[in-house]
Amino acid sequence: MKWFEVRDPIYGFVTFNEWERDIINHWAFQRLRRIRQLGLTEMVYPGAAHTRFEHSLGVMHLATRMFDIVVEIGGSILKDRLDYEKSGLERDRQLVRLAALLHDLGHGPFSHTSEHIMPIIPGTQKHYDHEDYTCAVIETVMKDVIEENSFNKTNFGIKARDISALLKGDVNSIGQRVFWKTLISGQLDADRGDYLIRDSHHMGVKYGVCDIDRLLATLRVGIYVEQDEERVVIGIGEDGWRVAESLVIARYHIFPQVYLHKTRRAYDVMLTHALQEILKNGSLPPPNHIRRFLKWDDICAWRKFEANKKRNRWCRHIIARNHIRCVMEKPLHEEKAVRQCAQGLGRKGIEGFVDVAKKEWYKTKEDEIFVITEHEEAKPLSEFSRVIKTLSESESGTVRLFVWSQDKDNALDTICSLRY
Repeated sequence: MKWFEVRDPIYGFVTFNEWERDIINHWAFQRLRRIRQLGLTEMVYPGAAHTRFEHSLGVMHLATRMFDIVVEIGGSILKDRLDYEKSGLERDRQLVRLAALLHDLGHGPFSHTSEHIMPIIPGTQKHYDHEDYTCAVIETVMKDVIEENSFNKTNFGIKARDISALLKGDVNSIGQRVFWKTLISGQLDADRGDYLIRDSHHMGVKYGVCDIDRLLATLRVGIYVEQDEERVVIGIGEDGWRVAESLVIARYHIFPQVYLHKTRRAYDVMLTHALQEILKNGSLPPPNHIRRFLKWDDICAWRKFEANKKRNRWCRHIIARNHIRCVMEKPLHEEKAVRQCAQGLGRKGIEGFVDVAKKEWYKTKEDEIFVITEHEEAKPLSEFSRVIKTLSESESGTVRLFVWSQDKDNALDTICSLRY
């Protein structure tokens, strides 16, 4: 099997085999070159023009490093507890690489921004998310390039549904292999590790920088006991729990400064309105119409904005970079007051737009980060870190009130006269 490599600003080189090259060259994966990782964050941080394409390569690279370390230091547990043999681990390594590489296939234009306009799942009140679309892409348009590869047929027999099952954590489909989902989707995963470093690098900020090499060096495998049931988990050694803490703190700092930045959020609001008015029924095509969905990327959206700018104010203002302005910003518990203020502005003929941005900084229970003791016992990170314990008990966020730029001064004067 021939291997290839490409330059990466974060890791130096990212390598992939011929089979993976065929997958990377598939049009559905190449589409990720046309989807910005951070939506219109480049309007605030001009360097934030990187895409889901290079992020996906980076996640595959980082997940592979994590896999190799876990196998090296936890081989005995994997064999004794999960009955892993070397051949099985080789297949799982390839499965993890593919899942990491393909994990973001289902993003719509402007990445997470377009999740607001994904349709509702029939019979529920829940919207589809990009993971639903990712699995649909893998199991349909990319199925042949995955399953018909001769190297795969001879050595692994990996099916498209195996990859989507790992991404979904479907234990009924892949059994014990669901263990590896931690490397791709969790609070100590390759996805999070890559985007914190990559986003910080491209934006020129230090908020999300973490010591990824130290994190990798302290990876361990242990046994977590819950309600008399044991399960094998991936975590951090006792001597490295502070680096895991720093990863969570890095997210805590980068989110309000970057992802929840008021101008970034203003553009998110505008993009949502623009796309809703352009799209049929106000939402993207559902996963069962995946080829129609895959036609939508950032370039397609910009073309639609240009074509509709004369009759659509949102398109017109996005193109002119004339974003809505923030006239009020309050913590989450004051959302009612902000909405009352928006109603007050409305009575004065000023149109207001309320945006609620919230984030749960640390999850407990199933997604807990574990610290592995010298006796291979897994304990929650929150038992070691007061900072993590505090973050796990809180939800942070901001409620903002935006108005059109020409209404800003009038809105501020009106707000001063309102009493709630």
